[in-house]
Amino acid sequence: MSKRLLALTAVATAAAVSYSAALAQKAPLQKIGKGEGQVDIVAWAGYIERGATDKNFDWVTDFEKKTGCKVNVKTAGTSDEMVALMNEGGFDLVTASGDASTRLIRGKRVQPLNVSLIPSYKNVDPRLQKAPWHFENNMHYGVPYQWGWNVLMYNTKVFGSQPPTSWKVVFEEMNLPDGKSNKGRVQAFDGPIHIADAALYLKHNNKSLGITDPYELNEAQYKAALDLLRGQRKIVGKYWHDAFVQIDDFTNEGVVASGSWQFQANILKSKNQPVATTVPVEGATGWADSTMLHAEAKHPNCAYMWLEHSLNPKLQGDLAAWFGSVPAVPAACKGNKLLGDDGCARQGYDSFDRIAFWRTPVTQCKSQNNACVPYHKWASDYIAVLGGR
Repeated sequence: MSKRLLALTAVATAAAVSYSAALAQKAPLQKIGKGEGQVDIVAWAGYIERGATDKNFDWVTDFEKKTGCKVNVKTAGTSDEMVALMNEGGFDLVTASGDASTRLIRGKRVQPLNVSLIPSYKNVDPRLQKAPWHFENNMHYGVPYQWGWNVLMYNTKVFGSQPPTSWKVVFEEMNLPDGKSNKGRVQAFDGPIHIADAALYLKHNNKSLGITDPYELNEAQYKAALDLLRGQRKIVGKYWHDAFVQIDDFTNEGVVASGSWQFQANILKSKNQPVATTVPVEGATGWADSTMLHAEAKHPNCAYMWLEHSLNPKLQGDLAAWFGSVPAVPAACKGNKLLGDDGCARQGYDSFDRIAFWRTPVTQCKSQNNACVPYHKWASDYIAVLGGR
């Protein structure tokens, strides 16, 4: 069992939110003052680049020169880790996915934003401007950054002319097109939100369960998802949460299929590795990340400057090209040399409605008469699954 996951989930659960609690009351900033000299950001790997990996991808250096705000980044591998780091404090911003943002808002770890201080907010994709994972009680708590889906990445030499069409290849033991079992050669995500992937698979392949939303599960549906994951545990060689470790696993450790992000696939392809990605017939879960301001941010002026900077079309397009994601600003989809004019379509821009975006499961839910299994139970039960229980 992952000691890292155990520790992080314990922190996240201990600091967990009372979902009926009042929202944060701190008033939004009314005026941006002089920069404090730095801004500290918790981010997903690959989200804040300064050209260290590839000089073509640098949206930090110019910001630092213009504002005098040095950008410091702490990379997080899971949403639970992000919540834990924000609970500890010492950071200004976090690029939170939907399975973290609700916990941060209702746990009062982030503060409402004054979007009038972010002129480019008007250019954000209308589908995201008031998305429920960052907009609550008529207040903005986040600035949309990027979004995308969790693709199925696979080894093209193993699958040959028979690419996988279903998530079954990573959930159930079977022989692959190369004649060998998938046992020990597939991966799954090292985070409780992976339960939603199991629920989405069951929604399409066991309709008798009546699953309508993979984040709103009653006890029977939830039990079925856990049972599927216990079966998956027997074939998963290794769970992943670090994108770069997964890249090495596909390169050197014999992994041939896994849920992944386009980011890993792009890097593997750049190294001439035999990988491709697909979205199976069941559809996919996905993430829509928002940059959120810590309730006790020490550098709010630099933070607001970064929030505005984060929405410029050049950054948005470059980041989408680098990460394999979709820009939060549609204008970034045209005229970007790195992304190309077909990049947004290729990476899912027109498939927004097919994606089950990560959300924090809560008890109060519409589809199950307010009797859904809440996230804290997802977290503790997923630890048990990883431990073989």
